[in-house]
Amino acid sequence: MENFKIDVDSGGIALITFDVPGRSMNTITASVVRDLYEIVGQIKSDDKIKGVVFTSGKASGFCAGADLGEMNERGAAGEGKAPKSEDEKIKANFERGFGLNRVYRDLETCGKPVAFALEGLALGGGLEFALAGHYRVAADNPKIKLGLPESKVGLLPGAGGTQRLPRLIGVQNAAMMILQGADKSPQDAKGLGFINEVVPAGKTVEAAKAWLKGKPNAVAPWDVKGYKVKDGPFTPAGAMAAVGGNAMVSKQTNLNYPAQRNILSCIYEGMQVPIDAALRIESRYFLKTAATPQAKGMIRTLFVNMQALGKGGNRPEGIPTYDIKKVAVIGAGLMGAGIAYVQAKAGIETVLLDVSQESAEKGKAYSKRIVDKDISRGKLTKEKGDELLARITPSTDYSLIKGSDLVVEAVFENVQLKAEVTKKAEAFLGENAVFGSNTSTLPITGLAEASARPKNFIGIHFFSPVERMGLVELIMGKETTPETQAKAIDYVIKIRKTPITVNDFRGFYTSRCFGTYPAEGVEMLMEGIAPAIIENVGRQCGMPMGPLEVSDSVGLDTALKIGKTNAELNQQDYKKDPRANLLSWIVEDKGRVGRKGGKGYYEYGEDGKPTRIWPGLSERIEVKVKECPPELKTELTKRFLFRQCIEVARCFEEGVITDPRDADVGSILAWGFAPYSGGAISYIDLFWGTKAFVEEADRLAKQYGDRFKPPALLRDMAKTNQSFYERFGSKAKAAA
Repeated sequence: MENFKIDVDSGGIALITFDVPGRSMNTITASVVRDLYEIVGQIKSDDKIKGVVFTSGKASGFCAGADLGEMNERGAAGEGKAPKSEDEKIKANFERGFGLNRVYRDLETCGKPVAFALEGLALGGGLEFALAGHYRVAADNPKIKLGLPESKVGLLPGAGGTQRLPRLIGVQNAAMMILQGADKSPQDAKGLGFINEVVPAGKTVEAAKAWLKGKPNAVAPWDVKGYKVKDGPFTPAGAMAAVGGNAMVSKQTNLNYPAQRNILSCIYEGMQVPIDAALRIESRYFLKTAATPQAKGMIRTLFVNMQALGKGGNRPEGIPTYDIKKVAVIGAGLMGAGIAYVQAKAGIETVLLDVSQESAEKGKAYSKRIVDKDISRGKLTKEKGDELLARITPSTDYSLIKGSDLVVEAVFENVQLKAEVTKKAEAFLGENAVFGSNTSTLPITGLAEASARPKNFIGIHFFSPVERMGLVELIMGKETTPETQAKAIDYVIKIRKTPITVNDFRGFYTSRCFGTYPAEGVEMLMEGIAPAIIENVGRQCGMPMGPLEVSDSVGLDTALKIGKTNAELNQQDYKKDPRANLLSWIVEDKGRVGRKGGKGYYEYGEDGKPTRIWPGLSERIEVKVKECPPELKTELTKRFLFRQCIEVARCFEEGVITDPRDADVGSILAWGFAPYSGGAISYIDLFWGTKAFVEEADRLAKQYGDRFKPPALLRDMAKTNQSFYERFGSKAKAAA
């Protein structure tokens, strides 16, 4: 066997060590499933084996679950098309869904006691593996994670998790755990009842063997005659859990995530029948869920693509890794302070520069507030916190830049100011060091004109708040070299964020595409659709906020300034646009600048949270649409999502972005494009297909305007229904 090692001691206890070769973490692959069938057969047939303990040969943990990368490659969410024939589809789905479920059940009913010794994490299919045993021992380490996180990538547990966990810990507890994809510590898991014993680290195998002694056989509780689920659907508690769970899922997901609905169905139906029938129900729902575009998109983007980009998947090849030890940050405002914090947290020596020592110290104080909060919550020791803060040196002295591997300029969005600090910084910067400008709109090629080394100049666009946002957008200027790109990617990975790379254009990729969502909200407002309908549909279609609240969060004065600047660049009269007039009236006449000023499209309470939409809008906007029947909701949803996707497609056509992985990950992490879709490109590819998408976009353009008109690239792809991952994915690039 490739993935397991079996040692049988003199007492007949078989210690089976799970150790997938060449990997840092055990995952369940097709090869592992084949080995498991062989192992279960051996356990049953070998009379010398009296009991079994499964453990891991990896220090990282027992098992992280199914290999979603392999699942992606086999067609569940791959770049290319799904398997061509129905027979291939059925075979692939059978192997994924039924194979693992069946072998776990065979292990559970093998007639010999089976224990699991868990020294590290057990997640997804790894925990389901352990649940198929008769006893589970975990090491006493609060950092160990035990859970079923499948719902986070659009799936449901398909190897017994939705059936065994509720039978062990109760329907309500299990439903909450599975729906949220939450993990538990060993102590919490023991308290709930799906871990039997918690022992000191290194003692789990010993404890598991001790339990096995004297047990001639073992039977799962649900295989005992007369077994009943304690809070099944026909009990008062179970009925309340079913009704309440359904309402909660509907509210939290807006019915955009089929996995959550199918999880509830699995549990509700499965608790009414014996375990074997229940497992068949689960397998059916697993296959149904895995076939949805939501599952395909979420697996591809939130797991496969995120992992790839987080490891430098878009890094130029053949360039040595850049060891970043010291970085200078110029500008100690909100962005600069946040950048300094994440650098120091990653172990990077940080110089934080500003025009005055007071401002620089204020920037460092931002990190201290975060550190103090983490210490008070037990997330960080005082010693570690002090070490982090000691890495940040606040100053006004540019000579401290000497020896820096990289500089991040994070001053105001002003070309002259950025040019000034670029020249001052480069006077002390080494020949091979990188200069990065944190800007969301100003073209990098233009900013690089102030640099004596434009080849080493790159845009490094962080998102606010820096410590919470996981994405960094890298912008290639006209002269930026692949070596500079590679160094910037190394920096982003070191500070534990996900890099995407785009080419230079005003607004780049994220800011440019993000702006279409609030813009479409204003279009609807101008049409007389009630603001509450606009906001509610925006949230219900999967966006984190309504478009008007987004505008408030960005700042209406900022939007007004950008609008005037763009109009000037395009030689247009800003005053002739009725949308611009509305914004000018709100900002300049009414003094409403958004959330930061406590008033914008919304009114805000003292806690900074919106209380209601500003009634004064009715002075300029006549509400003509006050009801939202299902067909209107569907139409508005299309308008919100199509408007964003068409702009993303234009970015591909213009060469602003070239990798669909960057586009999908960026759309979700940067501006919150409906995560259930897998991102803007996956929404086109998986939910519509380019042919149907173009047809629908043409209809929207005819009815609402040219902003929905598909670019020539999309029309060309639609002729053969070619997907973006086929045309621009890694396989296409490798073949070029």
